[in-house]
Amino acid sequence: MASHRRPKQPSRARVTVLTTAAAAAVAISAQAANAAPSAKPSKDEVKAKVDKLYEQAEQATEKYNGAKEKQEKLQKEISTIQDNVARGQQDLNKLRDGLGSLAASQYRSGGIDPSVQLFLSSDPQDYLDKAATLDQLSGQQVDALKKIQDKQRELAQERAEATEKLKDLAATRTELGNKKKEVQGKLAEAQRLLNSLTAQEKKQLAEEQQRSTRASERTVLTGNVHGSGRAGAAFSAAQTRIGSPYVYGATGPSSFDCSGLTSWAYAQAGVSIPRTSEAQANIGTRIYSQSQLQVGDLVFFYGDLHHVGLYAGNGQVPHAPHTGAVVRYEAIGNMPFQFGVRV
Repeated sequence: MASHRRPKQPSRARVTVLTTAAAAAVAISAQAANAAPSAKPSKDEVKAKVDKLYEQAEQATEKYNGAKEKQEKLQKEISTIQDNVARGQQDLNKLRDGLGSLAASQYRSGGIDPSVQLFLSSDPQDYLDKAATLDQLSGQQVDALKKIQDKQRELAQERAEATEKLKDLAATRTELGNKKKEVQGKLAEAQRLLNSLTAQEKKQLAEEQQRSTRASERTVLTGNVHGSGRAGAAFSAAQTRIGSPYVYGATGPSSFDCSGLTSWAYAQAGVSIPRTSEAQANIGTRIYSQSQLQVGDLVFFYGDLHHVGLYAGNGQVPHAPHTGAVVRYEAIGNMPFQFGVRV
């Protein structure tokens, strides 16, 4: 006889779990269906982000410039010390050879002086103090031993100095590499954002910048501004570089970063100024009022002074702005002015 058992009913707990899971799935599907796609950033939003990245890249660029300058300085100092050590070692060898000849002469004439024997058989670093008590030392021997001891001390100090500078150089090279990576990372991110714009948006940004630059150029040229002295000569030199590309770490004559342009311009006027914007801010006389600025004064922007240009008169500056741009005139009010410096 066939069995007519009733099917086993699911437990109340199982029904609850299944119901909850089904409700959650329906809710998630509804949210996904109703969620609006993330809005593409506008041209102006992209420009604001890119400008910020360029600012950060230039901050890192000035740190990079400082590390590079320090590296070059250390390399020169180490080279000088190493040359001095090499020459000093030659002098020391000559002094030792001279004392050896004196000892040989004494041996031929009846034996080596005990003091010279002591010198030749041990490190003479502390020998002079011991030898001073020996009556056998002649004045010539005392003088020779003192020169050797002094030369040894001098060489030891120079070698220690070279060792410390080599450690500093290694740390500076590491810093240089890190700052270079930071600059490149910021620039790559800025380029990625720019690549997200349409061709029309890119064209609009370029046209806006061109209009701004032409307005600044007209203000400078129609203002008939002229500088005097070395500041005027530096400004005139900078004017000849209008249109040159910005390249981080570059100091001219065909490409520049911001402090590279100002240091190059003043060099053309026969004036040597520091390489970085931060160092340039600490020379000359500071001018805090824009109304007192004169043509050719250095002009610094941002709280950390990572950007510098030259004053052109009529509220304008020629400067090297950032990667992707060229040396151009710009209104001083477009950037956070800090102060000027009269060199």
